[in-house]
Amino acid sequence: MTEFSASQVVYTNKLEQVYGLYVELIDGSAESVTYRIVKEFEVGGGAYAVLQNETAGADDDVQILKIETSPEGEVQLATIDDDDEWENVAELFDELTFPEEM
Repeated sequence: MTEFSASQVVYTNKLEQVYGLYVELIDGSAESVTYRIVKEFEVGGGAYAVLQNETAGADDDVQILKIETSPEGEVQLATIDDDDEWENVAELFDELTFPEEM
């Protein structure tokens, strides 16, 4: 069970305002990879982005990253290092994407 609920989510568009619908990231092999911004939201004091590889199919996995703002005001993406935080945000994304039928 996640610490967050869908009712706490505030949708944002920080990344989209800066980068458009796509962001380019460097992978572990130092290759540039383009990702589509699927969702951006704030919850529990954190801001998060859900990204999907531009070449991925609809059922392929997504990347969930934290949106941070540098001291200079630059919007950046960061890996979520805390396992509990990542699990909570991933479960929340599932809840937002596949809500249970009432």
